[in-house]
Amino acid sequence: MTQENQGKKTAGIDGVRSVSPVGRLALAEAIHPKRMKKKKPKPLRRVWIPKPGKAEQRPLGIPVMFDRACQAVAKQALEPQWEALFEADSYGFRPGRSAHDAIAAIFNGIRYKSKYVLDADIKGCFDNINHQALLGKMRTYPAMRRLVKGWLKAGVMDDMDLSPTLAGTPQGGVVSPLLANIALFGMEEALINAYTGGKKTLSARQGAPKLIRYADDFVVLHAEVAEVLKAHQLIATWLQGIGLELKPSKTRLSHTLKE
Repeated sequence: MTQENQGKKTAGIDGVRSVSPVGRLALAEAIHPKRMKKKKPKPLRRVWIPKPGKAEQRPLGIPVMFDRACQAVAKQALEPQWEALFEADSYGFRPGRSAHDAIAAIFNGIRYKSKYVLDADIKGCFDNINHQALLGKMRTYPAMRRLVKGWLKAGVMDDMDLSPTLAGTPQGGVVSPLLANIALFGMEEALINAYTGGKKTLSARQGAPKLIRYADDFVVLHAEVAEVLKAHQLIATWLQGIGLELKPSKTRLSHTLKE
């Protein structure tokens, strides 16, 4: 899994850019629960990459190869459980799903009836997730919880400066996209419950606003503007519980037929 992403040749703080086939075998043997428990995660290496078409840069946190491999194993253990729970209209960083699927879901949500649309973006999602809220939501066994907490709290090296990581799950970590989806899990259910009063009937849920999310970007669709505005406030409040907020400059209300 660590060999599949585009940044596989980016080194962590130890300078190791790749592992030979023999080294991979030794690495696999080293990833044993007892050894992983004793080995403290190393700090991340800070790498800044430009955002397309913008002057600002995106901060990445690159783990060392051993931690990267451990995260890949943890992801394989956690992902099946969470894939069984994640919302049907969540599309980012999930196996077998893509941005095209999210676009198709939005198209199907507006094709038969015009809708008001809340087009929203979460501000610094990966950088600001509350660690305690995330670890509490995971509901995993103690050894996995300790591992994930160690990766979250490992710190980051920017040149020669070591800084603590007090919040967030670093972009660049193998397990980070899954952790971000876990943090955002429940947003749609909170929205539907607020609209239906907790009723679980299909007829009650059908009239609720529709939320379609791709990673930290999402839209809310409904025929009534009042319901979309209500959803805006509810989601903003819900996000505070995991240390996040909406980005005003990238959050707007529009209509599928009106300017």
